Amino acid sequence: MSALADQTILVTGAFRGIGAACAEALAERGARVIASDIVPPKETFARLAPHRKGHVTLVGDVSDEASVVAMFREIDHAAPAITGVVHCAGIIHEKPLLETTVEEFDKVQRINLRGTFLVGREVLRRLDGREGCVLLTASDLGVSGRETFSPYVASKHGVMGLMRSWAKEFAPHIRVNALCPGPIDTDMLGASSMSPQWRARELDIPAARFGKPAEVAAMAAFLMGPEAGFITGQGIGVNGGSVMP
Repeated sequence: MSALADQTILVTGAFRGIGAACAEALAERGARVIASDIVPPKETFARLAPHRKGHVTLVGDVSDEASVVAMFREIDHAAPAITGVVHCAGIIHEKPLLETTVEEFDKVQRINLRGTFLVGREVLRRLDGREGCVLLTASDLGVSGRETFSPYVASKHGVMGLMRSWAKEFAPHIRVNALCPGPIDTDMLGASSMSPQWRARELDIPAARFGKPAEVAAMAAFLMGPEAGFITGQGIGVNGGSVMP
C-alpha cells in the first residue's frame, strides 16, 4: 500500500504501545516516519527498516520546550519537509483526588497537555500555508470522565480543546483530529499504571475485550491519508463501545 507515499510524518511516543504501532502502520503505507520518544529506540528502527523509506529515530522530551525545539531542528535537517504528526506521547495517572499532590497533577499536565501544545505548535509552524495533517491522542476518558483519574481526564479534555481550536485556526489547508482510544492492551493498562480493579472494569464494554494497538494504528493511518480529506475537528473513538457519542 502506498497511500502515504508522499508524506513525512512525525510519530511521538513511538517506541512502544500505540505509538510504535502507528509508526509501523504509517511506514507500511509508504510514509517516511520520524519516530521519537523519551527513551532510546530499542527495536523501533528495526521494525521500520524493512519498509525502506529512510526513516529517522530521535530521542526527545515532549514536555520540555528546549528539547522539543532541538528535536525539530534535527527534523528540519534530517528529512524532507514534514507533512504531519501523530502525537502519541503521554502518561496515565490513577489516584484518588484527595491523595493527589500538586507535583503529580503538574507532571500529567506537563507531559499530556503541555507536550501536545509544544509538539503541535512546532508542527503547525512548519505546515503553515501548506497542506498537512495533525493527529493528537486524547482518550475515551477525556470524553466520559472517571473517578480517581482526574488529572489524566483533565489533560485529555484539554487535548480535545486544542484539537478543536487548531482545526478552526488552521483550516482549510491543515486537518486536525484526535484519536480517543478506549482500553487498549499496552503498558498503560499494566499494574504500574492502573489498579487490577480498574483493569478488570475496562472489560465492561460492548466489545468485551481490550483493543489492540494495531487497531488504533489502522485508524491513525486512515486519518492521515487522502481518503479522510473531509474529516477535521473530530475526536474519533477507537474504544470497543466504551463511549458512545
